[in-house]
Amino acid sequence: MSFIDAHQHYWTLGLGHNDWPGPDLEPIFRDFCPGDLKPHLSAAGVSRTVLVQAAPNVAETEFLLEIAKREETVAAVVGWIDILAHDAGAELRRLKMHPKFKGIRPMLQSIAETAWILRPEAIATLEMLAQLDLRFDALIQPRHLPVIAALADRLPDLAIVVDHGAKPFIAEGRLEPWRADMAALARRPNVHVKLSGLVTEAGGKWSIERLRPYVTHLVGVFGAERVMFGSDWPVVLLDADYSEWFAAARALTSNRTKAERQAIFLGTAAGFYGISAL
Repeated sequence: MSFIDAHQHYWTLGLGHNDWPGPDLEPIFRDFCPGDLKPHLSAAGVSRTVLVQAAPNVAETEFLLEIAKREETVAAVVGWIDILAHDAGAELRRLKMHPKFKGIRPMLQSIAETAWILRPEAIATLEMLAQLDLRFDALIQPRHLPVIAALADRLPDLAIVVDHGAKPFIAEGRLEPWRADMAALARRPNVHVKLSGLVTEAGGKWSIERLRPYVTHLVGVFGAERVMFGSDWPVVLLDADYSEWFAAARALTSNRTKAERQAIFLGTAAGFYGISAL
């Protein structure tokens, strides 16, 4: 079976697009390009990826789209725009001209105002996303889960995916209120979730057994048809290499049927982002 990695990054620090990561994150404080990732994709059997923004500027999005033009493994790009700007719609239409541009990701985790995404200007831009057949990646923390539920109710035609399982409190071994809020969010049929970024939420002490309650809950409340695997490479390198997380994700879903595993590692991402499953 071929696989899709629904969440990975590339960056070139010297271009000035990225003020993160910094030198305090030594394992990932360097440039990462397709040539660095390809051996890992090949070893895992991953044929296509979703390339996701890591900086809040359009210059980085343009950089990612240039990579996507020449890199066959990149099937989709999730970029960034200023969604409060008066010309946000025009910017979306311009970026939409690139066939691999599939959505945007405002970096909500870095915004102090928890309900920022519900501002009228933001809602107006997100309404355009649905009209343009574009998706919304929600980079959030557990505090945002009720807000994303409200957003999903307000815009039922907007395709939403929660990155990194909303970054649960794995390092603390805490499930609530994340568990209850995630179950409530899963009742919104336009919301999906990424099985990604979990090892780095374990505070350097990750194991399959520590992650199991969180993964079991995500798959249980969303169903495999709304869960998609993502590596979060190269950020994952802070705590595990690509093969370790891929193997852990496979082990954590080994009790699921073949069809369910095919959805998690291929079909869900293909359907959500509108990319080929072959």
